[in-house]
Amino acid sequence: MPLPTRSIQAPAAVVMIRPHAFTPNPETAADNSFQRARPDLAAQAIAEAALSEVTQAAGRLEAEGVRVHLFDDRGEHDTPDSVFPNNWFSTHPGGHVALYSMYSKNRRRERRTDVIEMLKHQYRVQDVIDYSGLEQDQLFLEGTGAMVFDHLSRVAYTARSNRADPIALERFSTHFNFEPMVFDTADEHGSPIYHTNVLMCVATAFALVGFESFTDKRRAEEVRDRLIESGRDVIDLTRQQIKEFAGNAIELSGRDGRILALSRRAFNSLTDEQRQRIELSARLVPLDVPTIEMAGGSVRCMIAGIHLSPRY
Repeated sequence: MPLPTRSIQAPAAVVMIRPHAFTPNPETAADNSFQRARPDLAAQAIAEAALSEVTQAAGRLEAEGVRVHLFDDRGEHDTPDSVFPNNWFSTHPGGHVALYSMYSKNRRRERRTDVIEMLKHQYRVQDVIDYSGLEQDQLFLEGTGAMVFDHLSRVAYTARSNRADPIALERFSTHFNFEPMVFDTADEHGSPIYHTNVLMCVATAFALVGFESFTDKRRAEEVRDRLIESGRDVIDLTRQQIKEFAGNAIELSGRDGRILALSRRAFNSLTDEQRQRIELSARLVPLDVPTIEMAGGSVRCMIAGIHLSPRY
């Protein structure tokens, strides 16, 4: 029996940002252990490679039947992480949009009205709830980086970090009717992992989770049980696979069914058995983004899913 093409968990349209002055962000390096500077490479070469990677990734997704709204960042406002729009806004079924408070000051300049106006023009938007004012109170919640949503069961899985304040999370969860499920993590140096979406991906029929990075094993089992109760096949990722961005993937609805977009590096880190389990419900689509990954994020971070109804 063929699997349904559409799923509330897997958007069929996305927003991506093409950067013209990409560089790993010095303001985020302190708490993002995934970031890797390359002083041996010229800044112009890095920027040109990143621009090409986003252009090609967007083209590949469009070829799969995903609708891509591609915006350009001309680098005029010192926004080195603009390629990661999923942190400053999210969209939700029923016509709801959230704008988020950002931890690093130069990331706050990534918010742009033209993206929101496009959403209002082409999709049915009922309201926009703006949490950016919480920055004045040092309360940060960086969108679908800080939270990994189970849209089907209404759970917001959240790893505690500088980017996920509990007060902001509670406020969002109340407004958007999510149950927050919070847990603590640590990388190999004992520091909290900066974003939930680098160690966890929740798709329609499966979930990829780096349980090795949970500091409380009892809490890890509670998260596992919750995902199993939702009917998902829970696929464990090793700490090394997390470092290779295997958790930083996103399920999308393409022309011929659901796909899992992830980086080539992430794809290569998966075992044959893991790939087979994923492909029972979603076809793997690896994208080449090695330059973007220098900034500490990968394919999931590059994609803001649109969970809104189109106007036509």
